[in-house]
Amino acid sequence: MRILKFVYLLIILSIFSCGKETNRTAYAKIDPDHIKWNSAIATAANSWVVDSPVETDKMITQKGIDFWENPDSKIRTYFRLGNAGEIHIGVRAKVDHGESAIKLIFNGTSKKITLKNTEFKDLYVGTYKVDTPGYYFVELQGVEKNDKEFADITEVLISGKASEGESHFVNEDIYWGRRGPSVHLGYEIPKEAKNVVWFYNEMMIEKGQDVVGSYFMANGFGEGYFGIQVNSETERTVLFSVWSPFKTDDPKSIPNDQKITLLKKGKEVLTAEFGNEGSGGQSRYLYNWKAGNKYKFLVKAIPSKNNSTDYTAYFYAPETGKWKLIAGFRRPKTSTYLTKLHSFLENFIPSMGDKVREVKYTNQWVCDSEGKWFELTKARFTADATARKGARLDYAGGSKGDSFYLKNDGFFSNNTKINSFFSRKAGNKPPEVNLSDLP
Repeated sequence: MRILKFVYLLIILSIFSCGKETNRTAYAKIDPDHIKWNSAIATAANSWVVDSPVETDKMITQKGIDFWENPDSKIRTYFRLGNAGEIHIGVRAKVDHGESAIKLIFNGTSKKITLKNTEFKDLYVGTYKVDTPGYYFVELQGVEKNDKEFADITEVLISGKASEGESHFVNEDIYWGRRGPSVHLGYEIPKEAKNVVWFYNEMMIEKGQDVVGSYFMANGFGEGYFGIQVNSETERTVLFSVWSPFKTDDPKSIPNDQKITLLKKGKEVLTAEFGNEGSGGQSRYLYNWKAGNKYKFLVKAIPSKNNSTDYTAYFYAPETGKWKLIAGFRRPKTSTYLTKLHSFLENFIPSMGDKVREVKYTNQWVCDSEGKWFELTKARFTADATARKGARLDYAGGSKGDSFYLKNDGFFSNNTKINSFFSRKAGNKPPEVNLSDLP
């Protein structure tokens, strides 16, 4: 009996020892000095200082994280993982002089690392668990330093099973990648509508979604666009533009016979030429529109003399209770009614590309040359090249009840398939606007 007990004890010890050894072997596979990193995520393209666009512009340079002096600054580097599982994380970093300590947080787990190397070096930080695919970030914060700056960091490094699927981050066209994906809704015009003269739309941005750098475009058409912007914390604008038929980003190069002509403008509306994204005529009305309020937009296009088309935009604010003329432009070498009706949402400030924004569009209608109104209840969702090539996947759009919506930026994980079609619930109530009474 004693012999049997002894044998039994040996078996138990053997199993226990094997378990411990297996565990040690699993962790021994992680060799910090010889990890083969699957991806190097450039901080220059994928990092922001949390809630500080001013620090972002200063610290996120073309070389990566630099001028990092403030211990309160929290720097996040974003990327999208296609797999769940284990992930190894490191940084490519150096200090200019001396020694510094920084804190790295991933998925709620924090680790302090000390930097002494004055040449760039790949440094393993830790291994973590990813439960579901989607967007994640590495957050860095300074702890201690004996020099002016904490560290220079050019890349966040990832490896392991979670990084072996389709990982997405910006690695080219950094300017556009940092702005984030622009998203669009293309409205389907009923076949019964003949020669669309008027396009009516209503738009509302919820409180908190009116992020600086946003252009919420309501009434887009084949030759221009009309919407509202958040230019800064203190300035908001109503913007209406018409492109020249001459293709250029330099308005000064447009021949005189292809320039956009101003026909009329509303009181306090500023007009000028614009460039950089095509060129043409632009009108701006400085107006402190409010998040949570619904605004109305109305655009008219009608063929004019000498093979030209006249475009006019009107804006209705509930605060004033009346329609306001924004501007009227004449486009040469063009004879058309309204076509390619659409809305879009974009961020035009790269340092605000980490902030999510959303807009709701309701009650779209067109009126044709016979004076008949037709409701628009179908739309196709599309996105720009930044989205299509997979640099940023934080884009969405579709329908909710009687409205369409668009959403972008902020690194949310649930996106919408590009080229999806959506329908909203019809309201069957044409706009209450007397077209012959407009200013």
